[in-house]
Amino acid sequence: MSEFQRACAEEFGTDYSRVLVRDHWLAVLGGTAQEALARGVEARDVWRALCEDLQVPVERRYGRGLLDPRRD
Repeated sequence: MSEFQRACAEEFGTDYSRVLVRDHWLAVLGGTAQEALARGVEARDVWRALCEDLQVPVERRYGRGLLDPRRD
């Protein structure tokens, strides 16, 4: 969960990320990120849904400064 919060804050800014998680409707998850997390959806799946919905470039979807896990 802390990785999710850190990634959101780094990508969207601390204050705006809180608003997004609380208020931004994610159709693919049937609710907000906060609601999805409360239902038990994995944080990585919520992060991916946010990135897709908000069109975060693929190269930044693993968080700034984090390695892409698809690379060796």
